[in-house]
Amino acid sequence: MSTETTETMNQDSVADDWAQALEEQASAPSGAADSAPAFESHTQPVAAHGNPMQDIQMVLDIPVQLTVELGRTKVPIKYILQLAQGSIVELDALAGEPMDVLINGYLIAQGEVVVVNDKFGIRLTDIVTPSERMRRVSKN
Repeated sequence: MSTETTETMNQDSVADDWAQALEEQASAPSGAADSAPAFESHTQPVAAHGNPMQDIQMVLDIPVQLTVELGRTKVPIKYILQLAQGSIVELDALAGEPMDVLINGYLIAQGEVVVVNDKFGIRLTDIVTPSERMRRVSKN
């Protein structure tokens, strides 16, 4: 069995364990909550109101860093010290290749550069699936 398959199975097992624990907590009688350890009582109000729209509203205003990456390269420090105005740094990306769109350093999409009203933007052409994101995160 490959390492990726084992890691995916472990992640699925952990997710199933959490889902089962949350179900047990939500279905527990009110008297059982009194005997629960203190750290569990902090999670109960989140599960108690059960309105997904209220849950998502709590995170919508959290700022994240969105980055569009043209390409990368590795260079020795002596090369960096020789850079001057007009120097050209060759990147690993080819002209016309899709640009990577990262949120807080994690790849979430790819797209193409567009210009609108003299400002650069990016038109998303491919969204990375959640399972692909998890696979890439587990590699790092």
